[in-house]
Amino acid sequence: MSLNDTPSSERVHIGFFGRRNAGKSSVVNAVTGQELSVVSDVKGTTTDPVTKAMELLPLGPVVIIDTPGFDDEGTLGELRVRKTKQILNRTDLAVLIVDGTVGLTDTERQLIDIFEEKDIPFLTVYNKSDISEKRVCHDNEIEVSALKCENIYELKERIAALAKLPSEEKHIVGDLLSPEDMVVLVTPIDAAAPKGRMILPQVQTLRDVLDADAMAVFTKEFQLAETLEKLSTPPKMVITDSQAFAVVSKIVPEDIPLTSFSILMARYKGFLETSVKGAAAIKELKDGDTVLISEGCTHHRQCGDIGSVKLPALLKKATEKTLNIELSSGREFPEDLSKYSLVIHCGGCMLGEREMTYRRKSAEDQNVPFTNYGIALALMNGILKRSLGVFPDLAGEIE
Repeated sequence: MSLNDTPSSERVHIGFFGRRNAGKSSVVNAVTGQELSVVSDVKGTTTDPVTKAMELLPLGPVVIIDTPGFDDEGTLGELRVRKTKQILNRTDLAVLIVDGTVGLTDTERQLIDIFEEKDIPFLTVYNKSDISEKRVCHDNEIEVSALKCENIYELKERIAALAKLPSEEKHIVGDLLSPEDMVVLVTPIDAAAPKGRMILPQVQTLRDVLDADAMAVFTKEFQLAETLEKLSTPPKMVITDSQAFAVVSKIVPEDIPLTSFSILMARYKGFLETSVKGAAAIKELKDGDTVLISEGCTHHRQCGDIGSVKLPALLKKATEKTLNIELSSGREFPEDLSKYSLVIHCGGCMLGEREMTYRRKSAEDQNVPFTNYGIALALMNGILKRSLGVFPDLAGEIE
């Protein structure tokens, strides 16, 4: 991703679904104007989801996802269908491709049921209009010919109209600031930090600070005390990497609000309140309990990795229990969470809001407490209430 790219998590995810040989890949290629997917008369040519981040006018930044046929067969076919179902968990808008010469079958009806169950807006596209009989289309239906490029412009207009864009602008921290406020951002640079760049939550937070016409100073945790001394007035707040909570909380005066990138990201993704409530389960963990630690990205794990090393060590120290720790990363997230006593998730900066909502709701539906890295670290460092001070309503619920 270049510096000018919109992060994948901030793009509208558009999934193309349907049976094998309905022309999904041909429609994807026609809509994108690119040879994004391999096209063939052989059923099941698309064997794995094909993903492409791009600009789709008139909608803007999107992620296009071409999926395997939902009627795929055999052992491998079942795996591909499972992958397709996983794609649905991060799909903001579904495009159902139907072979116009055949019409709706039980496969398409099953997909429509899933769209409606997951509250995914969808458009039914009857492909091959150049060789099929003319049909009367309803509000969420359209006929196209990918081969002849007929009605493709209209299809893109319909996709753009159907996409649910945010009704109001969301903020990571900008709504908590006033023009000219000063914010100190604490960013440890250790062995686990990416080489030559900042991580996404830090970049997004900085941009939100600047968009609020406030000012920002970056510093490392061991330079924080000196940084604060050099400021002519106290900062509006200090935002730190959650891993540095223990050090930073001892340096920042109590009258200066302190929180973390991860906590702000949880609010941005819509699961902060759930995370605060879920963190209480840490104190209830027993010997033999299993905890799932889940990350939305797939970075190379290092010796000081937060998910696989630091959090398990802190859990052991804080609970004084023998726990079973399981890890998941990237798009992989267990459907069955019943064996877990707690899920601790990262801030979700690489995941769209819909996918984070799915993961949170999966835990809630199975009565599994769900929290995030920042909240868990704040609680285990004894500063949870302080770290939520910028959100008085939530902080007031902490004993």
